[in-house]
Amino acid sequence: MSGEQHVYVDDEFEEQVRELLARDADAVRPVPAPYPAIRRRGVAERRRRTAVAGATLLALTAVPVGAYAWAGGSGTEGSVTAAEPKPSVSAPRTPAASAAASGPGRPATDGQLLDGITFTEAAKALKQCLATEHVSSLMGGDQGNVDNYRIILAAKSTGDSNTPGDGIHVVGVSDRPAGFRVICNVKDGVSAGISTSASGAEGPDAGPVVPDANGGDLYQQSIIDKGKWKLPFRWGMIGTVDPSVAKVTVSYGDSSADPAVLDHGWFVAAGVLNQQVVLAPHVKGYDAAGKLVYDSDDDKTYDRTLP
Repeated sequence: MSGEQHVYVDDEFEEQVRELLARDADAVRPVPAPYPAIRRRGVAERRRRTAVAGATLLALTAVPVGAYAWAGGSGTEGSVTAAEPKPSVSAPRTPAASAAASGPGRPATDGQLLDGITFTEAAKALKQCLATEHVSSLMGGDQGNVDNYRIILAAKSTGDSNTPGDGIHVVGVSDRPAGFRVICNVKDGVSAGISTSASGAEGPDAGPVVPDANGGDLYQQSIIDKGKWKLPFRWGMIGTVDPSVAKVTVSYGDSSADPAVLDHGWFVAAGVLNQQVVLAPHVKGYDAAGKLVYDSDDDKTYDRTLP
């Protein structure tokens, strides 16, 4: 009978062991792999690696652009080290400053966009003019690419007997080559003429202020209409200045620009004429101390009398 009791104890113990093993098996059963979470982490990691690779490639491809600097007005490539940026009135983009930017650069001040002409309208007119006048094929190089220009003046143009109908004048300057500029006359969205010039044409004896010798389109009407100009007449004048020049004034008939705008080596003047004139604009330049350093009346290369 004691043997039967021993068997009963063994059976009870075995049953307890089986129950414990079953519970342990459930406790250590591996949890199914969280596939969705793993996939999300994998996709995120691939995107991160792609972004890093893309940024690296962008940095590598951007190096050749920034590796060249147009050397201060020489029009030639500088050293591999990028030139230090120089502050300006409103830090407008210059043609050589950003290869990624599209379209011409802005003038130093909004006051150089006159008669309600917006920068967008001026940029569109300049681009249309360069294309219509075939500047690229006639001048060669990059002179026909509007991206290489910066607008320094946009103003109303008055029609005359030679070119009837009002329009807008847009003056664009370029660093390629240095000192190159165009004056475009655009009427109803169509180019009505272009004038070009470049620095250096004035000769080695030029003074610290050089009025643009071919800028008469901005302040004259046709010789056919001499003495009978349409009034009021919006006029403008441009030219180059040395860094030593701190102020430029321009007087013309009963109007004046005092001072003219100094814009990265250019002076820009404008006004409204209300009387007939026979004399060209009178230009004066001053240094930082207020000393007169240029007077167009004393400039033998400047035509004081209008044609």
